[in-house]
Amino acid sequence: MSSTYDQLKALLEKQGTLSEADIQKMVEAHGPMTPEEQTQIAAAIHEKARSSAQKISLEDYLAASKVLDTAPEGSEEYQRALKIVEAYESGG
Repeated sequence: MSSTYDQLKALLEKQGTLSEADIQKMVEAHGPMTPEEQTQIAAAIHEKARSSAQKISLEDYLAASKVLDTAPEGSEEYQRALKIVEAYESGG
């Protein structure tokens, strides 16, 4: 792996995320990454974001499902419940 990749991986572990500016600074300082390294960094950023996102419990999911059954569609309460249900069903 390149020095750029190693530096970005360490920065991701330290900060929990990487911005495009962070990546660009590292590339300018340490040189370009291979396409494989770019893909691995993107995957690591995505995985870090998923793992740090709020985990939704089964109880929260079931309560939100009940709200979807009873609240008027389009209401604020319905929209909040819908986000919880969608997040849970997508692996959240």
